Order: sequence, then structure tokens, then C-alpha cells
Amino acid sequence: QVQLEESGGGWVQTGGSLRLSCVVSGPTFNNYLLAWFRQAPGKERGFVAAITPGGSNEYYRDSVKDRFTISRDNAKNTVYLHVNSLKPEDTAVYYCAAKTSYHVERTYTQTYDYDYWGQGTPVTVSS
Repeated sequence: QVQLEESGGGWVQTGGSLRLSCVVSGPTFNNYLLAWFRQAPGKERGFVAAITPGGSNEYYRDSVKDRFTISRDNAKNTVYLHVNSLKPEDTAVYYCAAKTSYHVERTYTQTYDYDYWGQGTPVTVSS
């Protein structure tokens, strides 16, 4: 069984930054594809970033590519999302997700690609 718990969200002004963390409990953490999604009020949950099991590959949605950084520390069973230069449109609940099964080398950007989710941590960016 896999459990994920996010933390690090909060309130910041435009241009601020946060480090979101997600501790993942599972038998084979090092094999999981990990991702961050976000969901703003009234909008669908959308992909933010993903990182491969070994941390050798990362990919992002275009709107955050130059501002956000995903990383993982396999020794700590933790995936991070550094969110920088925040804008009001980044306001959302941020969720971490894990894909635990075998996957080929391609991008996974849909909610249905992932089988485990955290409860989310809210990020509010004020103008």
C-alpha cells in the first residue's frame, strides 16, 4: 500500500516562493514515477510536473517550466516541488501523486495515469 502526505503550502505574495514536500510511504519508493498536480477553484485538476524514479528525467507544464522545480530524495522517500516567482494564477491546491506500476519512457500528464494521491496542500498567491 502507498500513502502520500503533502506539506509546505501557504500564503505568499506575487513573486514569492515555497517548497512543497510529499512524503511517500511504500515498499518500492525508488521505482515510483512521482508527480505534482494542482487544482484551482472551479477548474479541473491539471498536471504540473513529474520526475522519473531515478530522478534523471523531469517534465513540466509549459506555464511553470521556468519557475518550478521538481526533485526527489529517495533516501528520504520524499518528492519536492520548489515553486518560485509565484503568480496569482498559481493559486490552487497542490497534490502529489505516484504511479507505482511499470511504465515506459513517455510523459504521464493525466490524472488517470496515477494510482495514488495525497490529500493536497493549498497554495495561495496574492497580488
